[in-house]
Parts: sequence; C-alpha cells; structure tokens
Amino acid sequence: MSRAEGWTRDQIRGDGDGRAERHAQRSRSPLPWLAAAAFLCIASLAARWPGVAMYDSVSQYGQGIDGDYTDWHPPIMARLWSLLRLGWPGTQPMLLLQMLAWWGGLGLIAAALGRRQRHGAAALVLLVGVAPLGLGWATAILKDAQMAAALLLATGLVAWWRLDDRAVPRWAAALAGVLIAYATLVRGNALFATVPFSFALAHVAGARPLWQRAVLALVAMVAVIGLSPLINHRLFGAEPTQVERALPLYDMAGTAHEAGLATLPGLSAAQWREAERRGCYSPYFWNPFGEPAQCDFVGQAVAFGDDQRPHLMRDWAAILLAHPFAYAAHRAGHLNSNLRFWVGPGEGDAAPPLVSERNDLGLGAPPGPAAAALVDGGKLMALSPLGWPFLWLAVALGLLWAGMRTTSAQGRLAFALALTAACMSASFAVVSIASDLRYHLWSMVAAALALILMVDARALDIRRARIAGAVVVALGVIAALGHLGLAARIYVPVPPHIPPAAHP
Repeated sequence: MSRAEGWTRDQIRGDGDGRAERHAQRSRSPLPWLAAAAFLCIASLAARWPGVAMYDSVSQYGQGIDGDYTDWHPPIMARLWSLLRLGWPGTQPMLLLQMLAWWGGLGLIAAALGRRQRHGAAALVLLVGVAPLGLGWATAILKDAQMAAALLLATGLVAWWRLDDRAVPRWAAALAGVLIAYATLVRGNALFATVPFSFALAHVAGARPLWQRAVLALVAMVAVIGLSPLINHRLFGAEPTQVERALPLYDMAGTAHEAGLATLPGLSAAQWREAERRGCYSPYFWNPFGEPAQCDFVGQAVAFGDDQRPHLMRDWAAILLAHPFAYAAHRAGHLNSNLRFWVGPGEGDAAPPLVSERNDLGLGAPPGPAAAALVDGGKLMALSPLGWPFLWLAVALGLLWAGMRTTSAQGRLAFALALTAACMSASFAVVSIASDLRYHLWSMVAAALALILMVDARALDIRRARIAGAVVVALGVIAALGHLGLAARIYVPVPPHIPPAAHP
C-alpha cells in the first residue's frame, strides 16, 4: 500500500468520524426544538387571532379604558392591559404575550431535553402544549391563562440551565421571580400553587432541608394573603368590592343546606325556605347568590347588603364550628364537582370558548375553521379522562410519593411541578366557590410535565410507581362509570326568583 493510499484511507476514516461527531452535535443542538416551539407559537396565534375575550376579560378591559379598577378580578391584569392598549388596542397584545410565554416556556424545556438527546421527552413536552383542551383555554384572554403562561415561562427559564446541572444566572432567576410574582397576583388563589412552587424550585438547585422549606412556605403564604389586598388597593388603586365575602357566604349557605338549618344570620326563615324551594344552593357554584335574577336576595341579606354585615366572618366561623360534618359534606360535594370525579356526562364549563363575549369595546372576532377545530378537539378531550382534573391530581400525588427520593436536577424539577399541581388542585377543597375547568389549567399542564420529566429521568421508585399507577387507573374506571351516565349531572339551572319587593 502506497503512502498516498494510506493517507487517503486515514483521511476518509477521519472524515467519517467528523461526520459522526457533527451528527451528534446536531442531535444535541437545542435549535430544532426552539424552532418547533416557534412554529407552534405562530400556528397558535394564527388559529385564534385576535384572541377570545370572555366575560371577565371584557370587564377588565373596560376598567383599563375607564381607569376605574376594582378587586373583584385581580387588578394587575387590567393595569397591564391598560398600558398595552395605549399602543395596541384590543385582545391582540395579550394573546401575543400569553402565547410567547406559553410556547417560550415549553420550548425552553423541550430544548433543554433535546440538548441532552432526550428527544422523546422533548416531543412529549411540546405535545402537552398542543393538547386542544389546554391550548384552547390558553388562547382565551383571562387570568387563568395568564397565570399558566407566566409559570410555564418561569419553569422553562429554570429548566434551561438546571437540566444541564448549571446554575441559573441571577438575571434569569430574577425574571423567573417576576413571572411567579405576576402569576401570584393575577389569580386570587394562585398563591397555593406559586408559593410551594417557588420553594420547590429553589430546591432544584439544592437548598434548605424539607421541613425548613415547608415552614417558610407557610409563612410566605400568610404574608401573601396579608399583602395582596394592600398591593391591589394601594399600588394598583383598585376599589374594594368585598369579593372575599363570596366564600363565607357560599360556605354558610352550603352548611345550612346540608344541616337543614332554619335560616342564616341576616336572613328571615321565610326567605331561606324560599331559597331552598328554588334550589338556590348548588355544589356546582355560588353564582345564584350573586345574580339579581336568581337568589341575590340571599347574598344581599347575608354578605353584600348596605351594612356590609360586619360580623360575617364571626357568623361564618360559628356555623362551621357548630356543624362541622355539614360543612365537610358541603365542601366534599363541591370538591367532587370542581374536580369532576363522580359527575354526570357532559358537565358544563369544561370546553374552551369559541367566540368572545358580546361587547361594544371591539374585542374579539368571528372564529375561523382552525379555531373551531381546536375547540372541537377541546370538547372531546374534556369528555375523556385527560380532561378530568381529579385524575391529574391523582397523578401529581402519585409522583410526589413515588419520586420523593429523587436527587437529580430533572427529578427535582419534576417534583416541583407535581407539588404545584397537587397544592393548587387540593386547595379547592377549602377555598373554591365555582367548578369551571379553566381553574385547573396550570395544575393539569404541570402534572403532565411532571410525569414526562419524572419518567424520563427514571426518578420513580418502581414499587411505589406501580401502586400509584394502579390507584390512578382504578379511580379513572370508577369516574368513567359516572361520566358514562351512572352519576347525575351536578349543574342544575336555577330559575329566576320572584321580584325582591314580593319576597316574604
């Protein structure tokens, strides 16, 4: 063999090694996953442009126009919208922000996985983002979507560095903190998700022992509860609407209904009998007590009257302490409705909206074929086990139990996601007053991502994972029987009541 021939063969062998190395580098590149997320973001915007404005959205946009803010819906979103509308009126800038955060967060997680050649997990992460039930709600302009999108972007920022065992830069940690703070303020009960999530994310990088973080999280929750009204009223200038009275009103009515009480404080026995006759109380939601055409006379007498019922909280505590089992039955019934466990087929307020709420503010536009297809997919998904919040709560709890000993950065991130999902959904056992599926948008997305990351990291105790999986399947089978028709539908329309002047 000549020297030239040997050199040629070595060169060929070297070129082959180079091609293999370049292929490996391409397979580790995050760019394809970031590009895929960007494409899905553009497609989502095109499908739902200019965004769907719901009843809450219309109210908040109107506040931004008038400059008269209230705290019935957290005013931070209305304030942000008032700034955006100066340069771009309508729903478009909010939809753009939501989709950039939604796909930005998912894209960063997928790209971080792809960089480690975990391509199957990366693809599943993006699949979570295109699931029609979640994406349908994420493209509606409302506080639930804003919360979920902000937390997704915060998660993506942490994942980008921590999945490679790198420290999160200070600027990225600060940005994630701002996003979590926004998510906390944009929903009244978001603190049950964001505070545990914050402390769990800190553990992703290694931090304090578990018991210390648990104590600090409880202290932080109390601080958020105390500071939020001050921020809403003094910083954002929102007028108080006594929205916090809706929960004790609902609890008192529910407890009185379950215990068979003669009346409620501030309400005559004859009025309560009329309310019961008309079916004002529902495990589904508190709404009839706030609707003038239905049972508002109960709400006015017990919580929202001119005197503002100064002893409402004392009356609430007294009824709960006197009838704890009735209160527990009321909360259990509502939690069942909220999580959609033993409910009838086609329970309402599940599918994402197709059209905007009627308004004279120029919000929304007629939907196109892509939007209709997305919503139709969301309807089908809501009917399936993938659209049942209780099942995702069970998944999150199972992951916490089976993955509690994980030490890897990816396992810890998955644990943090499972924790925020479980805490948010479980909080509805005591603080919820309605059963809309959109309240679980973040919980369901977080639980799905936790499952993907935990399984991919092989961070689960196998024995515990099998037990947890069996429990989830068993619960799903039981619930399916109800959804197929064995359970009665919980939502029952309340007929209009007689005029207030004619009340007993």
